[in-house]
Amino acid sequence: MSQPQSTALSAAPSVSPCVKYHQTELGYWTEVSERCVLNNVVLGDYSYIQNDCNLMFTEVGKFTSIAANVRINPSNHPWWRPTLHHFTYRPGKYGLGENPTTLDDEVFAWREEDKVTIGHDVWIGHGAIVLPGVTVGNGAIIGAGSVVTKDVPAYSIVVGNPARVLRDRFDDPSYAPRLEALAWWSWSEEKIALALPIFQKDCGEFLAHFENRQ
Repeated sequence: MSQPQSTALSAAPSVSPCVKYHQTELGYWTEVSERCVLNNVVLGDYSYIQNDCNLMFTEVGKFTSIAANVRINPSNHPWWRPTLHHFTYRPGKYGLGENPTTLDDEVFAWREEDKVTIGHDVWIGHGAIVLPGVTVGNGAIIGAGSVVTKDVPAYSIVVGNPARVLRDRFDDPSYAPRLEALAWWSWSEEKIALALPIFQKDCGEFLAHFENRQ
């Protein structure tokens, strides 16, 4: 059976026409699929977001893969107030206050301070939720349907609700620090292109090949 052909991208970001985004920065070779909503997001080079995702106040590193229906940094409500409802921080929406566009800066500044940071070469599985304030380390994997409430260690695999570390990504504990030291995601486009055949090998072979050339 023949393999399906992938659609070629370009260095300019590829964004579906039905994507909604606000104050968002997209890197080179990035892709954002249908019906995504991005609010105050930075998406690093070569990273992609599949359909029906919602990201707010999030910084995503390079070469990160986000599957469909992922939610990152869903809005918190001001729990310390007497009511959780929108009307206290979006009063104009409900005909309260003099200006219909008035927003409560305190709540939105609080949300912005609680941003999510996703590292390089991360894979976030279908339907996962990453809650406010979480940092996901480089090379980590978040299992499908997981609800991430705490920071995710680099090169770990987390699953469940709440998400917990299942195991390290690699059996060899030396791989993670060696990949961090190599920091291949910062290489030039030309160097990555030349290295493609080595990227397609086992991680141990990849590390040995490039460590011997430093």
